[in-house]
Amino acid sequence: MNPEIRKPVIGFTCGDLNGIGLELIIKSLSDSRILDFMIPVVFASNKSINFYRKGLPEYTLSFAVLTDLTKINPKQVNVLNCWEEDVNITPGELTEIGGKYALISLEKAVEAIKNKQIDGLVTAPIHKKNIQSPSFNFSGHTPYFQHAFGNIENLMLLVAENLRMALVTEHITIQEVANHITKDKIKQKLSILNSSLQKDFGIDKPRIAVLALNPHAGDEGLIGKEEIEIIRPAIKESKQSILVYGPYSADAFFARGQHEKFDGVLAMYHDQGLIPFKSLAFGEGVNFTAGLPIVRTSPDHGTAFDIAGKDKADAASFTASIFECVRIIHARQGYRDMRLNPLKKMSARMFAGAVDERLEEM
Repeated sequence: MNPEIRKPVIGFTCGDLNGIGLELIIKSLSDSRILDFMIPVVFASNKSINFYRKGLPEYTLSFAVLTDLTKINPKQVNVLNCWEEDVNITPGELTEIGGKYALISLEKAVEAIKNKQIDGLVTAPIHKKNIQSPSFNFSGHTPYFQHAFGNIENLMLLVAENLRMALVTEHITIQEVANHITKDKIKQKLSILNSSLQKDFGIDKPRIAVLALNPHAGDEGLIGKEEIEIIRPAIKESKQSILVYGPYSADAFFARGQHEKFDGVLAMYHDQGLIPFKSLAFGEGVNFTAGLPIVRTSPDHGTAFDIAGKDKADAASFTASIFECVRIIHARQGYRDMRLNPLKKMSARMFAGAVDERLEEM
């Protein structure tokens, strides 16, 4: 890797203490070669790390324990002790403790990234019910980050190699979806997606496909009028500045492999986008929150209580989230550099290539 590229400091939240988050962190960070690309800081406690480390005999993770972020060791995994007390960890159980300490970890990490003490953030899975509190009244990470950064409108974007799936609506009931599909919201999400594809993925003129809401794209109004009255007008108006196409019937779109012709896809609701995405991502998908002033990624799965503490969790998606976080940080810097000096040749694509080569070796 180019020695001139500064290694970013990446923060890791522990997620629900009873889920697979800490197991994924241990598995991903046990390979010392990952330190060639970033400096890890885990927001948890050394006691919680050691609890799960005992059940993972094949993984060797050494780390430096921090009490503050002024003493980060650039050559080692760092664990910031966010709490000192003994915590009753019960893998696989939905408890108040699991949510309480997940929130402590998250709040400490957000504070650190706001203070520019870390450069990016990888969040382990939380359980959306037991983390609820007066300071976390959200349906998941994405709206939480939106609130934490001044209600900046953002976008849930799932990434796996050249497949990039964005959502107009996220964690709401199917019954509510149609009421949340508006022309302005679609245009807003398209604008964020287009900008992210340029700044975060280095695609100068991205091509974006929009999925229909109804079966068969509404069959010209026979099966719903949202395509005629809302989605098509949003696409038409967005075409003034974005290469956007559709709306496409979701089933035929993926069955015919049309997603391969586009740089990004905008789905109307959660399962419409995530079912095909997870089927095509082969367990290595990454959830990226586009539109934020900071870089935050996470694996594309949940707490997996059913396998927590059993050394069964596959770290592929979590590891991919780490490298995607690092890549996007450098992509944004490369984009800024190119805007300031168009003749400058340092590029995020060069870094991405180095990451890809190294991943093949690991």
